[in-house]
Amino acid sequence: MFFQASEKKLRLPSPQEALPGRQQPVPTAEKHFVNGRPLKGPYPEGAEQVLFGMGCFWGAERLFWQMEGVWVTAVGYAGGLTPNPTYRETTTGLTGHAEVVLVVYDPKVVSFAGLLKVFWESHDPTQGMRQGNDVGTTYRSAIYTTTDTQRAEAEASRDAYEKALKGAGHEPVTTEITPAPVFYFAEEEHQQYLAKNPGGYCGLQGTGVSCPTPGASALQ
Repeated sequence: MFFQASEKKLRLPSPQEALPGRQQPVPTAEKHFVNGRPLKGPYPEGAEQVLFGMGCFWGAERLFWQMEGVWVTAVGYAGGLTPNPTYRETTTGLTGHAEVVLVVYDPKVVSFAGLLKVFWESHDPTQGMRQGNDVGTTYRSAIYTTTDTQRAEAEASRDAYEKALKGAGHEPVTTEITPAPVFYFAEEEHQQYLAKNPGGYCGLQGTGVSCPTPGASALQ
């Protein structure tokens, strides 16, 4: 039985409820609109990847492409059930995906701790299936890691930040931290959206609580 529209936004769908999707990838851009690098690679030798979910992916992506040491970014969908979903499909809540940003970075230039500091401080990781006025499973907070070291560091930083948030009167962190699932690139219009539309919507809003993640000096 399908759940009501109001429930779709707050609960992940079961396999029976999920949209079927498609076998072919949804068309997207070939190159990054800002730096001209290939979205799908090849990436430089030694580069590492991580997926961050922080609510609407437009503003989240801009944060990371501006960072020194980040080679390329792209927005897309991850953590759900529907193969090769479209943006419109994800907004129904029936794909299970979160809006995420793929960050490809040079760990010799920017540390993973530095990326985590930006992640934690730039959104509210305590809100569950929402981010501010953006309500739904697609807007949940998530870190999808690609190495065991990343996952351990992400979990340690979550624990440290949760302690800091609690001290400031906030609720527990709801961020999902798991090994990276399949990443589906979003449509071309969503890639580097705020570079193409400088006055476009950005709903990012942090808690104002500083993250005590070790290695934050990498951002200095």
